[in-house]
Amino acid sequence: MIDDSTGPFTIGELARVTGLTVRTIRYWSDEDVLRPVARSAGGYRLYDAESAARLELIRTLRELGLGLDDVRRVLAGETTVAEVAAAHVVALDARIRALKVTRAVLSTVARRGSTAEEMTLMNKLARLSAAERGRILEEFVDEMFHGLDTADPVIRERMRTMAVDLPEEPTPEQVDAWVELAEMLQDPGFRARMRKVAEFNAADRGPDVPAGASLWFARRLVQLGAEARRRGIAPESSEAAQVLRDLLGDADPADVLERLRSTTGDRVARYRELLAVVKGGAPAAAHREEFAWVVAALEARVGG
Repeated sequence: MIDDSTGPFTIGELARVTGLTVRTIRYWSDEDVLRPVARSAGGYRLYDAESAARLELIRTLRELGLGLDDVRRVLAGETTVAEVAAAHVVALDARIRALKVTRAVLSTVARRGSTAEEMTLMNKLARLSAAERGRILEEFVDEMFHGLDTADPVIRERMRTMAVDLPEEPTPEQVDAWVELAEMLQDPGFRARMRKVAEFNAADRGPDVPAGASLWFARRLVQLGAEARRRGIAPESSEAAQVLRDLLGDADPADVLERLRSTTGDRVARYRELLAVVKGGAPAAAHREEFAWVVAALEARVGG
């Protein structure tokens, strides 16, 4: 420590006491962060004990990652250390998240053996902001349901609010899934396919059909399809016919088959699988097998 009773100190003496280099102290002085209290007869900058204490504070703030502008504001009393620290916590959180995304992208590139072009696209899509990801989804849902006032409002809202953002610590599989999903949501062919699905949904709903009925039917389908598969019921068997009666009631099997075919194609099924992975689940959460069993059972009765 520097004794207050001693005289002014040169940059060299400050360096010896604080353990900082002369070059660093001179730089901070040149940047007007550490001001000398006087000049020697030869023009050299001189400092006092208060300068040494100020220097320790500067070093601490810099080691915590604060820029010189923030350091100047703290030293000038324009802001507090606590306020600056809080702002830097937010910035660090964003940087940590960006680094995690970078790591996941690189892991995916290494695993897939991606080309430079694929890596560039993957990195670009993975780094989209939450707002940009939301815009892609908003445009997709708007195009899918535009003008279809009778479409199930629960399905519409569910699609609009579904989470398609990457988690705080995305796995390479989640980055991979999000990239594929983002490309799919912007593909005109897939949008047209999903528009057809929405049109079927709108056509199914009469004035007395309650909101959410479409979602209930899908859950019932998965439940009965899973149970039939677990019991080893063949889609063409008489037992399968009873499962369909339990599911469809008085609905026309041919009409239901046409609608299910629009929602169970490979790309639509893949869309559900990708959503499941991005949200932290497994592809099996898309229930591809359950839908396929019901479609096969209907085809066995309705025909190709």
